[in-house]
Amino acid sequence: MSDHIVTALAPGVRIVAAITTELVEEARKRHDCWPIAAAALGRTLTAALLLSETLKGCDESLTVRISGNGPLGDIVADSHEKHSVRGYVRNPHVEMPPVGGKLPVGQAVGSGMIHVTRFNQQHDIFTGTVELVSGEIAEDVTRYLMDSEQIPSTVGLGVMVDTDGRVTGSAGFLVQAMPDASGDVLNTVEMNLPLVASPSQLAAEGITAAGIIRLLLAGLFGTVYDAQPLKFRCTCSRERVSSVLASLGEVELKSMIEDGHSEVRCNFCNEAYEFNETELKTLAGS
Repeated sequence: MSDHIVTALAPGVRIVAAITTELVEEARKRHDCWPIAAAALGRTLTAALLLSETLKGCDESLTVRISGNGPLGDIVADSHEKHSVRGYVRNPHVEMPPVGGKLPVGQAVGSGMIHVTRFNQQHDIFTGTVELVSGEIAEDVTRYLMDSEQIPSTVGLGVMVDTDGRVTGSAGFLVQAMPDASGDVLNTVEMNLPLVASPSQLAAEGITAAGIIRLLLAGLFGTVYDAQPLKFRCTCSRERVSSVLASLGEVELKSMIEDGHSEVRCNFCNEAYEFNETELKTLAGS
């Protein structure tokens, strides 16, 4: 099944689960990510999509930025509209040996901060910032939700990368306790967590997001809502890039014109936009 996200409600608990294999693979190819960068970026993209399901209004958007001091540098995921995401990792060509058979994402991220920024069409901006727990991203998002938003939560994220570099499984889940959650319900969900200890493996095996939720809710009654498709989508365009170039100062535009062309590359999707000398002169108004 193509990438999708599902929300469910049980007494006192909200669960969101997502399968993101295809969009993470697209991000990997767009940014030419090596395995450890693909895993870190994929986890962050999935986290942004999970968190976006908790937004109250359809006009809200959300950005997750992992600022670590490790070799990967900043990792950014932007869920700018419902059920879509874009993002990048600053240094996609990082290579580190596996530790215990797993990619050492935490080491590659390093210590630092996680920033979650929420926007709406009224230009209200709220940013929550907390210290990274491990750099593994799932634990860091869990910490953010508890410390910044005071919501007891559990987050699971995983990206499986094959020996040829392809992403073969990517998924994640978010469990949040509501104020009326009973101890029995929370204990049951906690006991079910080992069933979804490897979300990426479940995705690679073809388990759906609803299937992940059913594992988490084993022994409980809940309402599972319809799956919604997910996609990697950027908001950049030639028109937007033209507007940015036109706003540059005379000195910068003159330098580009003297070079005879300019290439502008989008950070989020790595799409390249070429402008020749004639187009640059038009933008400069000469």
